[in-house]
Amino acid sequence: MASLHLSSRFLATNTKKHSSISISHHYSPTPFTGLFSRKKFMSCSMSMNGCEGDFKTPLGTVETRTMSTVLSPTAATERLISAVSELKSQPPPFSSGVVRLQVPIDQQIGAIDWLQAEDEIYPRCFFSRRSDVGRPDLFLDLASDNENANRNGSDRDLVSVAGIGSAVFFRDLEAFSHEDWRSIRRFLSPNSPLIRAYGGMRFDPNGKISVEWEPFGAFYFSVPQVEFNEFGGSSMLAATLAWDDELSWTLENAIEALQETMLQVSSVVVRLRRESLGVSVLSKNHVPTKGAYYPAVEKALEIIKQKSSSLSKVVLARNSRVITDTDIDPIAWLAQLQSEGHDAYQFCLQPPGAPAFIGNTPERLFQRNQLGVCSEALAATRPRAASTARDMEIERDLLTSPKDDLEFSIVRENIREKLNSICDKVVVKPQKTVRKLARVQHLYSQLAGRLRREDDEFDILAALHPTPAVCGLPAEEARLLIKEIESFDRGMYAGPVGFFGGKESEFAVGIRSALVEKGLGALIYAGTGIVAGSNPTSEWNELDLKISQFTKSIESEATTTTLQPIN
Repeated sequence: MASLHLSSRFLATNTKKHSSISISHHYSPTPFTGLFSRKKFMSCSMSMNGCEGDFKTPLGTVETRTMSTVLSPTAATERLISAVSELKSQPPPFSSGVVRLQVPIDQQIGAIDWLQAEDEIYPRCFFSRRSDVGRPDLFLDLASDNENANRNGSDRDLVSVAGIGSAVFFRDLEAFSHEDWRSIRRFLSPNSPLIRAYGGMRFDPNGKISVEWEPFGAFYFSVPQVEFNEFGGSSMLAATLAWDDELSWTLENAIEALQETMLQVSSVVVRLRRESLGVSVLSKNHVPTKGAYYPAVEKALEIIKQKSSSLSKVVLARNSRVITDTDIDPIAWLAQLQSEGHDAYQFCLQPPGAPAFIGNTPERLFQRNQLGVCSEALAATRPRAASTARDMEIERDLLTSPKDDLEFSIVRENIREKLNSICDKVVVKPQKTVRKLARVQHLYSQLAGRLRREDDEFDILAALHPTPAVCGLPAEEARLLIKEIESFDRGMYAGPVGFFGGKESEFAVGIRSALVEKGLGALIYAGTGIVAGSNPTSEWNELDLKISQFTKSIESEATTTTLQPIN
């Protein structure tokens, strides 16, 4: 269990007393220092902090009620409003519970298009699964016939989810603990698989939180009040209520808060044209600068070469402040990233009064389906080429490079070792291949294992985060060097981002990401792995390559975005 002990600084495994956190209806955000102006945002009620409840006491009910299928978002909204009124007149006889009301829609509508229509309603979240077409499903090698049959439910066709408001949230300033995980699980059930808590955690929860990351705490999760689900071929609009009399948040409070949010929901959805954001870059500054980054890489290489050092890899990151002439719309930016990111996860996490943390990450931290857990190794980077012949040359160079093989092998073997510590059986397939994305290509391998118990889910996080791909190896030595060298707060960059569900949970690694707020710009994050043989110039160029997906859209000539109504 050495790997679990090693990760204990990143996830709290001890019992802790929760700090009391109160988030008001009109939370006043903390701006980026010297970059954003202070302003208040219209916000949905933040309901209750589930971390403050008694996780040992089961809720009275966790249930889903499905209405008849309708033809449009407008009809679904009207049906939900009626269903909430009916629930108010005939309330469930429990002092605590979660009830999800859902209305299927007989057409596929983009969840991100729906979210864009819900202007200025916070908190909000978005999570889009990546396409795994062409990759082996390792769950089939591990699961029983009964488990494989159970995986074929409607939630497997879920493409993306957008949510506003918060039926219940989970937030603390201390590291995510087993108690926090049990607090979240208390509100979930295998019988209601679409009741999920979406959110993320800081890369280093024990580090000092900078002002731009304060609203996120050490971790932040939320079960949305109003949620739009996009399936392959259909959609669904849902409303969720959560209450616990012991937390002074009654069913009456929950219904009133949900009705307030429903009044702000727009049933007119438009399809975004994913071409340009219509902004121009005024300036771009890096932290660290190139002049500071080169010595940092050299220092890391010197430590790696020392015989007395156990460090074999460290990931050094950079943030880039981009200031624009007009506001960047984070949802429109994310939609643009989504248009070229079918082989990646897209996410948005925005607590009330906070900047929006958005990303287009190719890397899965883990996916759990019942007892099966799947992860992957992703490391080493090369650009894509315009011609097929040149692209294959770059691929061959990547596959045969000793330096890149070392960087990748460190990541793969570390994940294999960590899965072995919590699973009975581990499968690795393939051992090494090249995964091609729109702008870059990486060395890649899938790993899967079978948990001994579903309750070991917390141990997955404790074991896998942080991976050597975003921190280094050994993790603690790398973390200390990162803390010494990096002069900015990573926040949730390179941290776990995803959801916990009653039957299934899935987390991506929050790389290829940016923090953007109503104001004048954004912070874009990227990192590179430093191992023996690394070159500062090549690593700096790799950072530029990794943020290019973000900068391309805002450095191009500004044009007007067209919106196409969806009936």
